[in-house]
Amino acid sequence: MPGDRGRLRSILRSKRSRGAINEARMELRHLRYFRAVAESGGFREAARRLHVVQPALSQTVSDLERELGVKLLVRNSRAVRLTAEGEIFLEEVKQILEQADRAVELARRASRGEIGALSIGFLGSATAFFLPTIVREYRRRFLGVRLTLHEMAPTPQVEGLRAGRLDVGFTRPVPAADDAWLRSECLYRDSLLAVLPEGHPLAARETVPVKNMADAPLVLFHRAGAPDLFDAIVGLCSRAGFAPRVVNEADLMQTVLTLVEAGEGVGLVPACV
Repeated sequence: MPGDRGRLRSILRSKRSRGAINEARMELRHLRYFRAVAESGGFREAARRLHVVQPALSQTVSDLERELGVKLLVRNSRAVRLTAEGEIFLEEVKQILEQADRAVELARRASRGEIGALSIGFLGSATAFFLPTIVREYRRRFLGVRLTLHEMAPTPQVEGLRAGRLDVGFTRPVPAADDAWLRSECLYRDSLLAVLPEGHPLAARETVPVKNMADAPLVLFHRAGAPDLFDAIVGLCSRAGFAPRVVNEADLMQTVLTLVEAGEGVGLVPACV
């Protein structure tokens, strides 16, 4: 009845606003037990479905009625029937339990990586040959996950991982990433290539010993973006017996190639570029 519906909802709002319902006492179990009794038409059948003893079930429903201050069921020796308030309450209970079950399922799916969001940092020059395949396969397996990709240099990726802005990064080794907060895994090992402008005396060679670049002006990817790469090149030159003469540092690998083509110097870049 309209009046009963309004009265029940008024009671529930009033109790919530006063904090009268003790959350430690009002549990989903109470609602599930009530729904089982209402849908089965009796305590015996409901107890069988729930795999609980009938007295415990009856007591739980009585506790619920006492907590609400509303009579939900009319009991007799053969069966039970819902009061007007109980019918209204059952409608709400079904929605609550459906939402609770959905929340549990979503949480479990999220823990398995099946839904949610995944923010990926990547270094374009180092991932172009494999990242599209990884993203495509991940999308095929986990349609419910929203992927966002951010092209970033190595150091900003580490900062993004630490700050929680990124979930995973594909990058070159960064010393700062070697800490307890981050876990890294080597996907592949790269080699260095010499990049020479057209017409350079060494351009016709199939291989170029590092020592032959002792007097050459070098264009390198900037150290701030990939310190391990920069330091590896400096170390390589040092072992060949000379200190590299770096004339320019670029913040993009493509810029290194452009500067070399323009005659700015010669470059040493990863083979994947």
